[in-house]
Amino acid sequence: MIDTTATLAELVTQDPRRARVLETFGLDYCCNGNRPLTEAATQADVDVTAVAAALDLPDAAPEQPWQHLENAALAHDIVDTHHAYLWEEMPRLQALVDKVARVHGERHPELLRVQHAYTSAVVEIEPHLTNEERRVFPAITRLEKGQSPASFAEGSLEEAFAQLMTEHDAVGDLFKEIRALTDGYAVPGDACGSYRAMLGGLEEMEADLHLHIHKENNILFPRVLELLRSRATVTV
Repeated sequence: MIDTTATLAELVTQDPRRARVLETFGLDYCCNGNRPLTEAATQADVDVTAVAAALDLPDAAPEQPWQHLENAALAHDIVDTHHAYLWEEMPRLQALVDKVARVHGERHPELLRVQHAYTSAVVEIEPHLTNEERRVFPAITRLEKGQSPASFAEGSLEEAFAQLMTEHDAVGDLFKEIRALTDGYAVPGDACGSYRAMLGGLEEMEADLHLHIHKENNILFPRVLELLRSRATVTV
C-alpha cells in the first residue's frame, strides 16, 4: 500500500519507476518533490486514490546503480549520465526546434513560442552545468574527503545549492510551458518526420531533466547539507 502522507520525492526515491506514473498525472516530483502525495494531488485536482493505486507497482523495485552511491560518486553519476546527455542532445534538438518552427510556424504559431521557451531553457542550462562541473561538484568531492570545500566567491555551499535549485525551477517552468504549448507533446495530423522527432526529443529531455533534478534537489543536496551540519556540530 502507498503511504499518501509520503512526499513525492520519497516515493520516487523508494522506486524510480514511480517517476513516470507521477508525470502521467502531472505531478512534479523534482522541483516540488517535498509535498505529501495528498497535498500534491489536491493541488493538481486529481484523485489521490487513483494516483496511489497507480503508484502501487507490482514486484519489487529494481535496484538502480545510483541509489546507493556516496555523495561524490552520485555527483559523478549525474555528470556522466545527465550532463553528458544534455551537452550532446541540446544542440541537436535546438536545430530541430528551429527547423520545425521555420517550416511549420505559419500553420502552428505556437511553435514560435516553443522555440523561444526551448532556447531560453538552453541559455539557463549551459552555465548551470558548467558551474556544477567546475565548482560545486568538486567542492562536494573535497568535502567528502574531509577537506575544505573550497571557497565560493558568491557565498557558501548552501547558498550555491539554493541558487542551483532556483535555476532548476526556471528550467522546469520552461518545459512545463513547452508541454502545455504542444498539448502534452501530441503529434498533429500534418506533422512531418522532423516535427515528430522534435516532439519526441522534447518529451525525452523533460523526463531526463526531472530525474536529473530529483537526484540533486531531493538526494544529493540534502545529504551534503546534512554532512555540513554534522561537521559543524562536531566542531562546536
